This record gives sequence, C-alpha cells and structure tokens, in this order.
Amino acid sequence: MAPSTHTVTNQAPPLVGYDVFTSDRALSEAVERHLAPELLAEARDELSLLGRATGSAQVREWGEQANAHPPRLLTHDRYGHRIDEVEFHPAWHRLLGRSVSAGLTHAWGRPGGHVRRAAGFLVASQGEAGHGCPVSMTHAAVPALRAEPELAAVWEPAALSHVYERALRPVAEKPGALLGMAMTEKQGGSDVRANTTEARPLAADGEYVLTGHKWFCSAPMSDAFLVLAQAPAGLTCFLVPRVLADGSRNAFAIQRLKDKLGNRSNASAEVEFDGTTWARRVGEEGRGIRTIMGMVAATRLDCVLGSAALMRQAVAQAVHHASYRSAFGGLLVDKPLMRNVLADLALESEAATVLGMRLAAAYDAGDSDGGGSEQERALLRIAVPAAKYWVTKRCTPLVAEALECLGGNGYVEESGMPRLLRESPLNSVWEGSGNVQALDVVRALRTEPAALDALLREVGAARGADHRLDRAIRGLLVELADLEGVEARARRLTERLALVLQGALLVRWAPPEVADAFCAARLGGDGGAAFGTLPHTLDLRAVVERARVAL
Repeated sequence: MAPSTHTVTNQAPPLVGYDVFTSDRALSEAVERHLAPELLAEARDELSLLGRATGSAQVREWGEQANAHPPRLLTHDRYGHRIDEVEFHPAWHRLLGRSVSAGLTHAWGRPGGHVRRAAGFLVASQGEAGHGCPVSMTHAAVPALRAEPELAAVWEPAALSHVYERALRPVAEKPGALLGMAMTEKQGGSDVRANTTEARPLAADGEYVLTGHKWFCSAPMSDAFLVLAQAPAGLTCFLVPRVLADGSRNAFAIQRLKDKLGNRSNASAEVEFDGTTWARRVGEEGRGIRTIMGMVAATRLDCVLGSAALMRQAVAQAVHHASYRSAFGGLLVDKPLMRNVLADLALESEAATVLGMRLAAAYDAGDSDGGGSEQERALLRIAVPAAKYWVTKRCTPLVAEALECLGGNGYVEESGMPRLLRESPLNSVWEGSGNVQALDVVRALRTEPAALDALLREVGAARGADHRLDRAIRGLLVELADLEGVEARARRLTERLALVLQGALLVRWAPPEVADAFCAARLGGDGGAAFGTLPHTLDLRAVVERARVAL
C-alpha cells in the first residue's frame, strides 16, 4: 500500500482519448465554411477518424517513441556495400503510414482537396510534427512535376497515393512514393543562385548527371528529390530518383544527418552527387527557381499549418491543465489573470488556424483543374509569405507561454510541452526565414499589382464591421502608398499586413467575443507585448471555453 504522504491529488488527467478535429471549433468551422455541402459529410467522417486516432494514447506513445529514438544513418550494409539508408523507429513508420493513408499527400485536382488535406495536416501534426516533413514535401512536389508531363505521368500518381511503402524500389513497382527536396548549399543557404552543383547533359534528351553537394536535404529516405543545379543555361530543376528504372541504386551519398534542436524524429541530411548521379530535368533549363517555386509556396503554407497545429496543441494542453488544477482556493481557469493568459493564447491560435485554412481554400479555388480563379492565385502570392512570416514567428512565444501555464509540470519531458517548444522555431526557418518572407512580400507588392488588389479585396469584405479594423486598414494603405526605403521596414509592413488579414477573417467568421478581443489587442493597441495583457472588460471566459477540449 502506498504511504499516505504519497497520495497524488490535484493533478490534471492526461489529455488523451479525444477527437483532435471535432474538439477544435475553429478548425471544424473552417472546414464547414470552405467545403462544398456535398463534400462535408465524407470530409467530417475522414477528419474525425484521423482526429480520434491522433488524440489516442497510442499515437501519443508513437510520437514519444519516434522522438526518443531518432533516425540513424546506415552508410553500408554488413558486407561493405554502400547503401546510404536511414533507419527509423517502427513508430515513425506507423505515424507516416497513417498520414499517407489519410490522404495527406493527396490534394491536387481532388474536389475540396486542399481544405481537406490542410485540416488533416493540422490534425496529424498535433500527434507528432516531425513526420509532417515527408508528407509536406510529397504533397508540394506535384506542381513542380507538372512542368514535365512525362515525369508527372509516372510520379504524380505515386505521390497522390494513399499507400505508404518504405522499401526503396523503382517507382514503377511501388504503389506509392515519397518525394523530398534538396535546394540549399553550404556557401549559399537561401541564396540558391549561389549554388555550385553542376548538371552535365547526357545524350538522351532531358537526362543529366550531377556533381556537387547539398547542405540540407529534406526527408533523405524518400524515393526521389527535386534538386537545383547549374546546367549550361543556368540554374535548373531536376528530379533525382534513389532507385533507377533497372533496379540499381542511384549515386546519392548521405554524408551525415543533422543534429537538430527539435524535429528529432525526422531526418535532414547532407548529401553528395559524385558525377554519375543520374537526374531528369524538370522544366526548362535556366528556369529552375520558377519551376520549383510551386513546391516552395505549398511547403510554406504547410509551415503555417504546422505552426498552427503546434499552437493549437499547446493551447489545448494549457487550458486542459488549468481546468483541473486548483491553486489559491480555486481552479486556475477561473482565476482572472490566468484566464487572461489563456484567452490571449487562444486568440493567437484561432487566428493562425483561420488564416491557414483560408489560404488552403484559395488553393482549391485557384487550382487550374477546377477552372481556376486568378484572384485567388493572386491572393496566395502575397498572403502565403505574409502568413508564413507572422504565424511561424508567433509560434515560439505562444508555446513558451503555454508551457509556463503548466508550471514545473510543463518543463518536464513527460508533459510533451518541451517537445512542442523545441519544434516551435522550425517553421520560421524552414523554406526561407523571416527576412526572406518579408522581402518576398515586398517583391509581390512591387511587381504583381494583382496580388495587392486581391489582398485589399479580401480585407475589404470586412470593412465597416469593426472600427479598429477599419483604422488598421487605413494605416496599412498609408504604409503601402510609400515603398521608398521599404526593405528596411519590410518586417513591419509584413506584420501589419498579416494582422489586418487575420483581423478581417475573424471579424467575418469568428464568434463576436473572439473578433472583439483580437481587434482590441492586435489592431486597436489595447494589449501589451506579453500574452495575458488583454483588456479585462472583454468576454474572456467565452474565449477560453471555446478553446477547451471536453473529455
């Protein structure tokens, strides 16, 4: 019998055994808002199935195992043959298989595919974020592949497949395949025009051999990679398969795996091409950046969704803890100051989710397979880098504050909060850091008038509904009217643009108490620099209750 001094009381139960999708009101409402009525029933069933799995104790355990046992590089087999493979814990394969079977690489050309897939990605990433990398890369590779119809005919069906097969084999023999990306090099980083990897054409049209290195190769266990290299006519995009059509291994030397701050379950690698690495050109020579930008834009949206997922899970954990934990004579959630903190976190989380799902809907509306909307595509051109900049920047302070809501319990690995915190800076760095995103917004403003017009139409739909939003829109227009010296203030401009867009979406679609609080604190100047500084006169109880998971 346990000693009486060791009786455990006043501890919150684990947040497991719930539906991650249906318990997230902001996300489930976004799916209803953006999907056609005839698609809703099927989508709800699919997402709820994934949500129940993600909220289960089993998936939580898989996530812990995949991070406790990170991938391991195997350069050679037992006989000394070079194999360059990455070994993962079985939990990783279970997580990845579940996400692929849920259709999280299948969006392009599917009715409502981007909204359904984005919601699923946001749900699955709350169970374990690292496995989202190959899911994201595979999904995002499709628009780049379409620049070369012959390649797309082979690789697109494999990328869209709901079947995960880990073995490396020729793509023609696999029911499904994963794709990765290798763009950056040691000397250039985000400045990919400084790449030195050389592509030498072979006799057969479109075939080349590569010589060079890549400093960051995402998902090195994949079946193929989109790679940038210098061809005779300039920087060009290539597809590099791991296994060639005859079953032999392509020359693809994995030199080492990165030892990263977070994202421990996922592998990122440095790779070398030895002059015999076979590659197939994707798009025209010298147009590599243009070809691969479709992939980059799609992965940038996944950075937004991935950060929104981390935020949502952190807020759910914080509100759950405060709903059970008593201190100073009552439940934490009923204490006015804690309620202020939780409400502020909930606002940030909902704003991120609503913005990410609106951009997914724009992808559906702009998909050429469905007729395509030029205005929606123009909106994506400016709103994706703005959202990527702002949402990913807000993720780390939010997760840190949510961790603090659990006190010392949150600082302990068993809570899961340290893993969320280590993961939180990743999406701000991945696919272009903050300065790259802010400068991309400026580039869109200067060179693509339709992008600004689409943005102003989007925020204009909410004008007249909140005086603080209206004032913020006017202030943004003043900022946009003068682009002199804009590079030095690109971050400030991008932040304001993102906040106005979030405010407009919340005013249109969120409950009044959420929109009111967001506009007061984020647009009206009635909030401080730290979370938990909302005006006390707002309906904060309703905001917190909306974010709570009911078990």
